[in-house]
Amino acid sequence: MTIEKKAEGWIDDLVGALCDPIIVYPSPWKDDLPDWVKPQITMERLMMNMKVVHEGGVPVGDTEVLAYIFPRTMEEPLSEKWMRIYMYVFTSAMKFKKVEVPEDLRYESLSDYDMRELTDLKTWIYQKRVQHRKEKARAERQANKQVDIEDDTSEELKTESVQPSFF
Repeated sequence: MTIEKKAEGWIDDLVGALCDPIIVYPSPWKDDLPDWVKPQITMERLMMNMKVVHEGGVPVGDTEVLAYIFPRTMEEPLSEKWMRIYMYVFTSAMKFKKVEVPEDLRYESLSDYDMRELTDLKTWIYQKRVQHRKEKARAERQANKQVDIEDDTSEELKTESVQPSFF
């Protein structure tokens, strides 16, 4: 991969951190995310972008995974594995927010298997974000060919529900 391609990808991810939608589980509860979640996701995305440049991985933080799983928890109980993962990302999100989690609810580590499942979910969420970004760019290019588009003001982060085969 050329240096130009790497730089272009990093810039796309930086813009995506600010503009990409929040991917959530398709549920009637998808619009009920707590108010603090969206700005925290943006901050984590920016921080993860810096981390990914140096260490690799995908720029998806634990709060973004929490936002994905949250609507699912309102429908029915999670399996034991997904409950451990949910409590782990919850603990991480609360730590980022500087809120103390009671000891009996705190999960500060996961088994290797659970960590791989979490990494797979983060990768899937990132792929859905990139797919949305590319589709949006393609639609904008097509619209530009048809008519001149007026300057848009920046939009608030939106939620978009999608369901992987994990649940």
